[in-house]
Amino acid sequence: MPILQTTATPAAGESTAGANKIVAAFLDQFLPTVLANAVGAAVVFVVVFAAVYLGGKATINPVLERVLEARGLDAHARRPIRKITSVLIVFVGITVAFGFAGFGDFLQSLATIAAAATLAIGLALQDVIANFVAGLFIYTDRPFRIGDWIEWDGNSGIVEDISFRVSRVRTFDNELLTVPNSQLTDGVIKNPVAKETLRLQFTFGISYDDDVDRATEIIVDEAERHPEILSDPEPSVRLTELADSYVGLRSRIWIDNPSRADFVKIRSEYVRSVKQRFDEAGIEIPFPQRDISGGIELPPETVQN
Repeated sequence: MPILQTTATPAAGESTAGANKIVAAFLDQFLPTVLANAVGAAVVFVVVFAAVYLGGKATINPVLERVLEARGLDAHARRPIRKITSVLIVFVGITVAFGFAGFGDFLQSLATIAAAATLAIGLALQDVIANFVAGLFIYTDRPFRIGDWIEWDGNSGIVEDISFRVSRVRTFDNELLTVPNSQLTDGVIKNPVAKETLRLQFTFGISYDDDVDRATEIIVDEAERHPEILSDPEPSVRLTELADSYVGLRSRIWIDNPSRADFVKIRSEYVRSVKQRFDEAGIEIPFPQRDISGGIELPPETVQN
């Protein structure tokens, strides 16, 4: 009766520890056995880590750069992604190096401790993690970029820096606001300069006795004369209000490559030129008036005095 022979399959730990044994056997000729094993494990760890790290940087970084260019990400968005990729390469290198050096049991214990520490840190830093996730959404969705003028929750300013936890915004009073990213993703953000053009609106009030057509002609003419107001889309004026003391004519104009400074400057120049033309044409810009009727009764002794 034939006897079945079985061949023992080497365990996974034995295959990964082979390099460690080879180095340790070589060093055993010059060092004590215990020291040779320790030095051999350290040498294998360093060599494997260096190989994985350098190989990862040489292969992953070019692919990452092509992906970032295809996505059209700005320089400020690429920097943290590169850092995260480098950290991941280091983590993989350490993990692989531990395995080849024969530190499997130590690596398992380290992973258990790291998992418990991660849970504790996660519970203690919920707000920080929320801001970090919000920062990822800002980088991927790109609701605004560095240099954009944004408005949110009654605040406004120019974005100076975007990190994974906070964004820094310089107000128009030259104050620097450090805003948690979660505040910029949970609410509504207004980005007037997200597109290449911006529409401005201003309501001119004229008297009920003035000529609406003549006032409309002046408003449109001054918009067409201004060099920084676009002709396409062309300026327009609509009668929008019949208020208590004035007739409201709302002007709509467009400017190119908008910024906060351009918006304030152009609107100021435009409104001033229309006001001058109104004065020359005798068109009145009225102000609220109130008629008070009735009488005041004074005590007799006050009248006698």
